[in-house]
Amino acid sequence: MTNSTNRNPTYPVAPFILERWSPRAFTPAPLGKADLLRLLEAGRWAPSAYNAQPWRFLYALRGTPEWDRHLSWLIPFNQSWAQNASAIIYVASRTVSISSKTGEPIPSPTHAFDAGAASVLIQLQANQQGLAAHPISGFDKALAHAGLDLPEDHELHAAIIIGQQGEASLLPEGLREREVPSDRVALDDIAFEGRVVAKPGA
Repeated sequence: MTNSTNRNPTYPVAPFILERWSPRAFTPAPLGKADLLRLLEAGRWAPSAYNAQPWRFLYALRGTPEWDRHLSWLIPFNQSWAQNASAIIYVASRTVSISSKTGEPIPSPTHAFDAGAASVLIQLQANQQGLAAHPISGFDKALAHAGLDLPEDHELHAAIIIGQQGEASLLPEGLREREVPSDRVALDDIAFEGRVVAKPGA
């Protein structure tokens, strides 16, 4: 895995944060189910509002009957590189919770936020296990929702492509030069004390 030496944070942060990035080059290799479940176990321990734990993880492993079906829902661009990965995890969340007072379903306004927290833990755990992880939104949500048999009160957010990182040469030519960890916008552009401060010309 790429180390953090080519990323320079404004303030010191834990190295495992900088070491996480989203490559597209994967070496076609199987991934054991136990190794995949370790990733989902990490996601299971994410924080959530009222401890509702609304996230749902739906996965397919390379070499299993479900693999081609899960891969087929990705847009062609993402299929071109994700086809070499070892697993696909679709991340969804339940949009309602059960009222402790009435026992009836009520809207869960933080379900997507909570699912995002779980997704980050999955990706960080992947890095700790020597795996690469690349989250994507480019897939047919309607087809995937139906194909995954998700209930109507569940929303599908993203897919995480998991596998052994490979050389950039494995990618289609147009993607090879992009196979590097990306930088981030300046902290001053996204963090404000008290209120948003507009910069001149913004």
